Amino acid sequence: MSSLSTKAWAFLKEKHFAILSTINRDGSPQLTTMWYILDDDGSIVMNTQIHLQKAKNIHRDSRIAICVQDGPRYVTIRGAVAIIDDQIHIQQDLRNLIDRYIEGEINKQQYYKTFTGQQRISLRLASEKVTEYLA
Repeated sequence: MSSLSTKAWAFLKEKHFAILSTINRDGSPQLTTMWYILDDDGSIVMNTQIHLQKAKNIHRDSRIAICVQDGPRYVTIRGAVAIIDDQIHIQQDLRNLIDRYIEGEINKQQYYKTFTGQQRISLRLASEKVTEYLA
């Protein structure tokens, strides 16, 4: 069950980028701009290469936060993220993310070819704590 308000749900369905915050080994934050999808169950779906720092951080400590912002409007979500390493789910998530963010069929095919040649994981964040300002 999602803890997102109707306004937050509508805002997150718009095409924005998320800033993902993970925790480095020394306790400092690590920030990355990410593509995301709001899934039908209210979870946030992202995808990344397994060798990147954010993936290493998440494997060590699954607590993350994201902020999706547009001018003064924002939604921040924090919680524990689930790591998905099932290739069928990863491929579907990649297709959905590429469809959301990339224009043109040729461009989409190029991105998909590049991404499927990489070792990747999908991330699913359930909204445990939501803060929003959507005036």
